[in-house]
Amino acid sequence: MIFWDSSAVIPLLVAENDTALRKSQLRADPDLLVWYGTGAEIESAICRRFRETSLNATQAAHARARLQVLARSWLEVQPTTLVRARAIRLLRVHPLRTADAFQLAAALTAFNEITAGNIFLTADLRLADAASLEGFAMS
Repeated sequence: MIFWDSSAVIPLLVAENDTALRKSQLRADPDLLVWYGTGAEIESAICRRFRETSLNATQAAHARARLQVLARSWLEVQPTTLVRARAIRLLRVHPLRTADAFQLAAALTAFNEITAGNIFLTADLRLADAASLEGFAMS
């Protein structure tokens, strides 16, 4: 199973440079594992793209519809005190933003801190560096 950061899911919903790669990764392993806040982060990204006019209203609606389809089948790591404690530790040792620390903490929780052999997908370079330092494989 692969953990998908929000930035890795977005190319499945809107056309981006990574869209073909992310679709290929999804076909290879169709079980998306995500953090509880992923839906809100993706909605934020859709709204930002709409405000910046890189998405029109129709494209935004299509992205939301695709998100609903994905969200019906993905596995979601819930917010717990354990996830929060891990996020706090990650903030102390990596230069992460809070939301990114929660993403990485969720992955660590889902895999019971066993990162070897597990993949963390993200388009965020700072988060990718932290995930790699925590032992995750990157793809």
